[in-house]
Amino acid sequence: MSDKYAENVELFKALSDKNRLMIIDILSCGELCACKILAEFDITQPTLSHHMKILCNCGLVSARKEGKWMYYSLNEKAVRDFTVFLQRVTSSKEDCICKSRNVIKHGDAQCNE
Repeated sequence: MSDKYAENVELFKALSDKNRLMIIDILSCGELCACKILAEFDITQPTLSHHMKILCNCGLVSARKEGKWMYYSLNEKAVRDFTVFLQRVTSSKEDCICKSRNVIKHGDAQCNE
């Protein structure tokens, strides 16, 4: 599971920006041309390109060029994998890291400083 932590760090970094979260939300409705995405924000085209590069590099967004236009869509597999990872690390489970590392639950013992 430790490789999964490293694999998902870039996704969390990509999602740590308000505009990129909004872009993900916009793309949840389907593929869009960059010009349509840009129209929803008060940012420049180079700034949008920067955000899209980050989202594409982490794998959450796919890009394709048609003529002079770029079209973006969510990478559904990456979204599903990330959702499963987030659900897994926020849920109690038999092979939880707290059990494998003998982490004591709060209240089971006092902490010694």
